[in-house]
Amino acid sequence: MRLNDLKPDPGSRPKKFRKGRGIGSGKGRTATRGSKGQHHRNTVRVGFEGGQTPIQRRLPMKRGVGHGRTANAKIRINYAIVNLNQLAAFDAETPVTPDLLLQRRIVRNPEDPVKILGDGDLAHALTVRAHAFSRSAIEKIQAA
Repeated sequence: MRLNDLKPDPGSRPKKFRKGRGIGSGKGRTATRGSKGQHHRNTVRVGFEGGQTPIQRRLPMKRGVGHGRTANAKIRINYAIVNLNQLAAFDAETPVTPDLLLQRRIVRNPEDPVKILGDGDLAHALTVRAHAFSRSAIEKIQAA
């Protein structure tokens, strides 16, 4: 067998059908478009809704961040949240860092900044390093 002997399996590559090539072809005359109407003559432009005001003209211009009242909106930061009751599992002298929380699988995504919230109590003193703290968490950590 040589490269010039290769050919597709019979029936796997059907012959392209040519519409509008005479009445004897079975798809002549109207060429599958029907007899009258807008689509019979030619195509309709993109976005045309039959004379109704199209959606791109019905909607107001300039939407989204940066226009109008949302121009000064802050971009939300998605923090990985850790509560104080989760930190209670650590030993007394262990420095708690985002890397350690990641190793213990308390925080899942290494990209997210860590925020400590004040839900729960600390029985012993801990050194905690994180990207953000809630007020109640700061008070409880300092009290411990």
